[in-house]
Amino acid sequence: MDSMERKSKMINTLIHIILILVSITMLIPFIWMILTAFKSVTEATSVNPFVIFPKVWRTEAFTSVMENMNFLILYKNTLLLILFRVVCAVLTATMAGYAFGRLHFKGRDFCFSLVLLQMMVPVQIFIIPQYLMVSKMGMLNTIFALVFPGIVTAFGTFLLRQGYMGLPNDLEEAARLDGCNIGQTFLYIMAPLTRSSMVALGIFTAVFAFKDLMWPMIVNTDKDMLVLSSALAKMQGQYTSKFPELMAASLIACIPMIVLYMIFQKQFIEGIATSGGKL
Repeated sequence: MDSMERKSKMINTLIHIILILVSITMLIPFIWMILTAFKSVTEATSVNPFVIFPKVWRTEAFTSVMENMNFLILYKNTLLLILFRVVCAVLTATMAGYAFGRLHFKGRDFCFSLVLLQMMVPVQIFIIPQYLMVSKMGMLNTIFALVFPGIVTAFGTFLLRQGYMGLPNDLEEAARLDGCNIGQTFLYIMAPLTRSSMVALGIFTAVFAFKDLMWPMIVNTDKDMLVLSSALAKMQGQYTSKFPELMAASLIACIPMIVLYMIFQKQFIEGIATSGGKL
């Protein structure tokens, strides 16, 4: 028994060492970004592999980007983009997921197959039709144009469907015996039980919206409607870039996502682990 315990402890120790090494590897780009933000341009572009830490910790890059970039507008546009995409995605995915997962109607499986098919198609294919739709509505350079592609999400529909399918049928039967119709059963019984999946979907949607670059660059050319991702992309020059300023701006831009994860990390992990099946 002692040998088995020692073997188990060795295996656990080895697993923890591997996980620590992987975590450190994943943190290296973030640490490099922080260090570069405090370097000079010469140090940041040096080919010497041993120039890791700045000789002098400079804050000129942060001062420059704060003076040249209106982060209040960038934060506002980005947060509005994230907020509306999360709200629309969760609402539509919750209702569609319940319909596909718990209701029985003609053509349900075929319609859900179309949803899965949409997940397999690259999103770039839809850019031109979506742009034409937004343009014909006269909504270019608006928040609606940014939110438009995320109003409905195939991934969210699939995620919530799996969450609803994991719930026992006895809940719906008990609701019917109490006199609840389909809407009441969905609103008061089933939807609250999938809150973990909703939170997970909200976090996924927020991350995808925060990282979205191509669509905001296409539909919004007004500088007052830029989001953080497109503003950072415009900092890169054709022939050269001021990497300390770019890294400083990137570090400032990461703050909303870091705060979001720190607040919702428990719900995020629970939603991924249980797929909405935990009460």
